[in-house]
Amino acid sequence: MDHDKVNQFMERMVADLAATDAAGSVVIGHRLGLYHALAEGPATPAEFAERTGCHPRYLTEWLRGQAAGGYADYDPLTGRFSLTEEQAFCLADPAGPNVPAAFLISLGMLRAEPRITEAFRTGAGVGWHEHDEDVFVGCDAFFRPGYAAALVPNWIPALDGVEAKLGAGARVADVGCGLGSSSLILAEAYPRTAVAGFDYHAESVALAREKAAESGLADRVTFEVATAQTFTGTGYDLVTMFDCLHDMGDPLGAARRVRRALAPDGTWLLVEPFAADRVEENFTPVGRLYYSASTFLCVPNGLSQEGGHALGAQAGEAAVRAVTAEAGFTRFRRAAQTPFNLVYEVRP
Repeated sequence: MDHDKVNQFMERMVADLAATDAAGSVVIGHRLGLYHALAEGPATPAEFAERTGCHPRYLTEWLRGQAAGGYADYDPLTGRFSLTEEQAFCLADPAGPNVPAAFLISLGMLRAEPRITEAFRTGAGVGWHEHDEDVFVGCDAFFRPGYAAALVPNWIPALDGVEAKLGAGARVADVGCGLGSSSLILAEAYPRTAVAGFDYHAESVALAREKAAESGLADRVTFEVATAQTFTGTGYDLVTMFDCLHDMGDPLGAARRVRRALAPDGTWLLVEPFAADRVEENFTPVGRLYYSASTFLCVPNGLSQEGGHALGAQAGEAAVRAVTAEAGFTRFRRAAQTPFNLVYEVRP
């Protein structure tokens, strides 16, 4: 046994364990608005306590932990903690990537560990609706900034003729819409277009309807409880699915339903997690993140549904393409990509 390699492995383990334990502190900072407060300017723990109304002893430990992890800066000369512009953008800016929401998802999904452990033994599924609410809310909060940054500026223009249709007034079905952020982004960007959002999770649909009413878009955006295999309507110019096909127990049935729902010249915008076809090419930080989420969320949900299929979050392009081809689609291409997503244009 090579003891140097043992030490190297233990160093990796300590880094992983520290990051895992730190997730709780990030979520506390999110719930209490501590990152927003720290973005206002440098502060000692006592000054920060006055600013936030929280207990100084807890804040001392929290601030030191944030600095130790690189989530805050510390000035030993003044004893003050602060956020750099970049840290504030990622942790506290509404226009930023909302990093704390990702940790909210992680803590939420880990609460299901006893059920997931038992599912390993039995092969049973665990439905999306069976998870903690932090999973639903966290997913919406984390994915929304990415969709807002890329959907209208980049992904829609990458599709053949779709931007012009949306501008003139189109019918869109947003399948697996969750809390409706993607639906509302499309409706806000294209005032002549009507969007119908569908999701099997009633709690998410209820929250989506509230968001539509608050945004003043309820006249053009509707939400309905329905699965990807049973959503209503035909003649859609555009059907969208954002990060959800791989979660479904019957992705082929969903693809066939999309095929029937599209107008003859319609387009299916299919967004999936970034993944390579070769397993070993997914042994990256992003791949590790997605495999973990897939183990707790995607595969259990797929196995909980009729069909019993589970593509998982790292299915890769070839597997997704095969589903669309079997469903009767004849055109499939990768239209765009980000470090986290692959964007496909699928046509009849």
